[in-house]
Amino acid sequence: MEIQTIDQKGTKNSKIKLSDKVFSQPFNEDLVHQFLTTYVSNNHKKTKGQKNRSLARGGGKKPWKQKGTGRARAGTIRSPIWRGGGVTFAHRYKIKAKKKINKKMYKSAMRSIWSKLIKEKKIIALSEIEIEEPPKSSKVKKILNNLGIKKAIFVLDSQNETLNRASKNIAGVDIQIVNSINPSVLINAEKVIITSKTVDLLEENYS
Repeated sequence: MEIQTIDQKGTKNSKIKLSDKVFSQPFNEDLVHQFLTTYVSNNHKKTKGQKNRSLARGGGKKPWKQKGTGRARAGTIRSPIWRGGGVTFAHRYKIKAKKKINKKMYKSAMRSIWSKLIKEKKIIALSEIEIEEPPKSSKVKKILNNLGIKKAIFVLDSQNETLNRASKNIAGVDIQIVNSINPSVLINAEKVIITSKTVDLLEENYS
């Protein structure tokens, strides 16, 4: 299998060969689903939760005296029936053991994802990516305009600091590195921009 490479101006260049072991595999939906749910679960910070009345800040003082006001008796302003109060049955995250993703499962799932992307024609191969100093958002937007797209994920073989800084404030643009790629972001991408060096590293890692 081959893919056409283009330069940053949108002009066609030579073609590069893609490994069938990585880019021509059948999509294993069950495996990818298990892989993604495990990945998301393992990377969850487990800090999001709700507060009950004892955890809600404030409310130590009785808001008014027990009798004689004509209002319902109240002991704290952090009661669940008050606005800003605690939650009656507050959900709390429990610390759970991380699920295991073995190497064979990881490689097979990533091959399925990359094969799906190439089949859906979501991958754009650039001959190279160069952002001159000083890094500006307009330079990245110009590349996207030349490619006829607005949103994309750049998957690189190594860190590109100038590209990181230039694309930081552009909505819909993300930078991923092959060795630390987020599969949930990858599979949901509208377009994925890669280079020949990216292809070499992908074939080295997943073959």
